[in-house]
Amino acid sequence: MQNNLTLSKQLIIAVAIAFFMLLTRGSHVLTHVSLPDASLALFLLGGLLLKRAGWFAGFFVLATVIDFGAAAFDPAQGFCLTDGYWGLIPAYGAMWLGGLWLSAQKDVFAPKLKAISTYALVSLGTTFVAFVISTQTYYLFSGRFPVKGLIESMQHGWEYLPSWVGFSAMYFAFVWLSVALWRSVKPLQTSKV
Repeated sequence: MQNNLTLSKQLIIAVAIAFFMLLTRGSHVLTHVSLPDASLALFLLGGLLLKRAGWFAGFFVLATVIDFGAAAFDPAQGFCLTDGYWGLIPAYGAMWLGGLWLSAQKDVFAPKLKAISTYALVSLGTTFVAFVISTQTYYLFSGRFPVKGLIESMQHGWEYLPSWVGFSAMYFAFVWLSVALWRSVKPLQTSKV
C-alpha cells in the first residue's frame, strides 16, 4: 500500500470518509433513507489510508457530534448516549489499528487470494473485536441493565452480531470491488491517451 499520500489526496480521502459517515451514521443526517452504519468500515479505511492518530481523533469527534447533535433534535436518538458510549473509542481504535496493519501489507487490493483473504480476515476480525468491546462497554457502563459483572454482560447483545458483521462485510466488499474496478479502468484510460 502506498505509504506517502500527498496532503491533497489525504484531504480528499478525509472528506469522502466524513461524507459517508454523515450519510450512514445512525441518525441519517443527510438522508431519510435508512442506510446501515458504515463507521466500522470507515475507521478501518482511515487507518489503512490516512494512518495518523489525528485523523482518528477528528473522525471520532465527527461521529460524536453527529450522535449528540441527532439526540438534541430527537431525544430518542440519544438512547445509547450513556457512559457506555465511550467504549466506541477503543472499538473504533481496533478498526483503525486493523487498517494500520493492513497498510503495512504489500497490496491488500491485489486480485490475489492471499491479498483478498488478508483483507477479509483483518476486516472481519477487527469488526468482531470492535463488536465485543462496544457491546461489553455498553452493557457494563450504560446503567440501563442490571449487570453484575463481565460474565453476566457477555450474555447480552449477541443478537446484534450478525448485522454488525453483515453490514460491515458489505461495505468492505464494496470498497475492495471499487478499488479493483478503479484499477482495471485506469489502465484503459491511460492507454487511450
